[in-house]
Amino acid sequence: MIARNRIYRNALTLRWAALLLGGLLCVAQTPARAADFSKTIATVKQSVVGVGTHQRTRSPAIRFVATGFAVGDGLSVITNAHSIPDVLDTTNLETLGIVVGSGNQVQFRAATLAGLDKEHDLAHLRISGAPLPVLAVGDSATVLEGRDFAFTGFPLGMLLGLHHATHRAMLSAITPAVMPSIGSRNLNPRVLAQLQKSPFLIFQLDGTAYPGNSGSPLYDPETGVVYGIINSVLVKGLKETAITSPSGISYAIPASYIRALLDRKTN
Repeated sequence: MIARNRIYRNALTLRWAALLLGGLLCVAQTPARAADFSKTIATVKQSVVGVGTHQRTRSPAIRFVATGFAVGDGLSVITNAHSIPDVLDTTNLETLGIVVGSGNQVQFRAATLAGLDKEHDLAHLRISGAPLPVLAVGDSATVLEGRDFAFTGFPLGMLLGLHHATHRAMLSAITPAVMPSIGSRNLNPRVLAQLQKSPFLIFQLDGTAYPGNSGSPLYDPETGVVYGIINSVLVKGLKETAITSPSGISYAIPASYIRALLDRKTN
């Protein structure tokens, strides 16, 4: 009986020791994971740029319209199609391009439109000169609900200078880009046009994005690999105004459409 009690006490002691050790390991690992995420953010920020136009005769000369990020050979930038102006004021030398740098120390680099996918609201810009650090584009078909992501962009645009901001978001659902309207009174020409196209799925996130975040890369916090791109206009009026009136829900276009756009040889 005494031997049995001794075995029980030893087992209990070992159990508590294991629990204590596990707790200590968790405490020790948390700062490490935070440090790793900080490194990922620092790396990602080098590839995230502003997208806009430049016109020397106006004030301010640079007009910010969206976020973008470098991929491929460092001379390709992906952003949202709706950020590309339909018409440039060429008479006054308005130029499409990207903005690199931080704070008020920024540089405008001219760009050309290399590809456009209006159905998925994606644009491919090409710049010249020195290549930018790039982000790898992953296979979004492998992504499952419940996965943690992050996105980095410029939610305030250049209102206070060009300052990167990073947000975390969980993939809450993989949903159709547009849901059929329950009643005919809710239908409008844009919804009808979208319903006539082939349906495709988008990522619903539990993070809050703002207008300046349009075009931000949605990436793995550990690896920095991109699995989507934050979008506002595509879902605005079709599902909900989650970005113009932030509700804690945002959307992203899966990276498979980015890869398809980059694979195109012509516009």
